[in-house]
Amino acid sequence: MSEPTTGPRSVLVTGGNRGIGRAIAEAFLAQGDLVAVTTRSGGAPDGALELKADVTDASSIDGAFADAEAAHGPVEIVVANAGITRDTLLLRMSEDDWADVLDTNLTGSFHVVRRAAKGMLRLRRGRIVLVSSVVGLLGSPGQVNYAASKAGLVGMARSLARELGPRGITANVVAPGYVDTDMTAALSDEQKAAIRDRVPLGRYASPAEVADAVTWLASERAAYVTGAVIPVDGGLGMGH
Repeated sequence: MSEPTTGPRSVLVTGGNRGIGRAIAEAFLAQGDLVAVTTRSGGAPDGALELKADVTDASSIDGAFADAEAAHGPVEIVVANAGITRDTLLLRMSEDDWADVLDTNLTGSFHVVRRAAKGMLRLRRGRIVLVSSVVGLLGSPGQVNYAASKAGLVGMARSLARELGPRGITANVVAPGYVDTDMTAALSDEQKAAIRDRVPLGRYASPAEVADAVTWLASERAAYVTGAVIPVDGGLGMGH
């Protein structure tokens, strides 16, 4: 069903050039929204405003928002999706392995939502969606850094929901499970089969299925949903 709207909205998606982020950007574009995408390496979807930016650099993010606002007006919907992994077992995990993942996934999201909130507070409306992971709820061996960063997004969103809710701004989390992307394509057939065996629905998600949850949270139908964690994981993390 197409999303009823009073006009195109200004949307910014971080890490929107590939995988889940690209699918999210494309879903908003399909609804007729004005979409800006931050990327470090280029390759934004057709129709999106491409902004070279690094979420770990607050000044870089400030500049990206300024460019998006100049082109599309104040950002009404922000999706903090940019993230990295540096997987290794705890005793082999270096200080850089830890810091790089936390700086990108958690501190980077802080930079994005802090800048987005400035405009949303003036508008007295806005939607913040943070892309977490089932790993942030379940944990995973070899992903202490990644799981910690993704769990932190839940606390961030719930604090934002309480702080910004009185001004008409919602903050929610989408927690994907295993998704069919370039990252999972690199796994061996045996690894893929082992993962599918753990998922009640017996398959990976498509990036578009994650995007559907994000666009719903940004829609009028979700106007009374805030501080929520929406799993898109085929049942893998149920109970968490």
